[in-house]
Amino acid sequence: MRRRDFIQSSALASSGFLLGIESLMKFSGREEFQLNYAPHFGMFRNSAPNGFLNELDFIAEQGFRSLEDNDMKKRSLEDQMAIANRMEKHGLTMGVFVAHTIYWNEPNLASGRSQWRAEFLKEIRESVEVAKRVNAKWMTVVPGHLDLRKDMGYQTANVVETLKQACDILEPHGLVMVLEPLNPRDHPGLFLTKASQAYEICKAVDSPSCKILYDIYHQQITEGNLLPNIEASWDEIAYFQIGDNPGRKEPTTGEINYRNVFKYIYDKGYRDVLGMEHGNSIKGIEGEKALIKAYRASDSF
Repeated sequence: MRRRDFIQSSALASSGFLLGIESLMKFSGREEFQLNYAPHFGMFRNSAPNGFLNELDFIAEQGFRSLEDNDMKKRSLEDQMAIANRMEKHGLTMGVFVAHTIYWNEPNLASGRSQWRAEFLKEIRESVEVAKRVNAKWMTVVPGHLDLRKDMGYQTANVVETLKQACDILEPHGLVMVLEPLNPRDHPGLFLTKASQAYEICKAVDSPSCKILYDIYHQQITEGNLLPNIEASWDEIAYFQIGDNPGRKEPTTGEINYRNVFKYIYDKGYRDVLGMEHGNSIKGIEGEKALIKAYRASDSF
């Protein structure tokens, strides 16, 4: 065979091989998503049984680039370190964990009481150490229940003052607490419900360590009008969470057009984490396959 023909044949063979690998990767669903979605532990327990480290391996194999774990702070030191090491191996980013005790039925931050403030700030200091351990940047803060004995203006001032003191703790470490408004249907009586309210608080606190966690599921229920509200609060949003409505399951199972929402967020330049804070609509391995398929479809824009 002439050298020129050999080179051409080799090039074609190599090209075919690479195309075959690429096709295999696409077939296996392991190419990365355009946006940075973060599953949580238990979401793929059937596909990757026998522990959270196996789930982390599976998450990475499927093309996800992050993990979200609300309960990270409650885990043992050994588990935190094991999770962090496995995430580092796969190049996974840590999403949010819950930074403090959430008072679902009584006021704490809104009350302005010194003991509640001291408890919250103590837990923020503890969360700084957790964040360092697991390479996290964001932590979730929910200000708790309304104080029905105080006007809203006084409650807001109390929350703002506490968050300013928390920022003094967080700023030197480059960490961010993200305030999560929750819908009043699932969580009646809470102080923080709307994106505009979180925006007002963040502007008053005026710190890079106090931003908004925009949970698309909660805000669809509370106020709808998703894209205009995301736009209006954009410069204070640092994190998103996902869940379709009704049902709080994966995209494509409810009324939210997640393909449009994701495209909007992507076109705005957001490249940080979007937490998959929802359940699976179908049980078992088939449900886990359906969930991944739903994200592939919604991420296709």
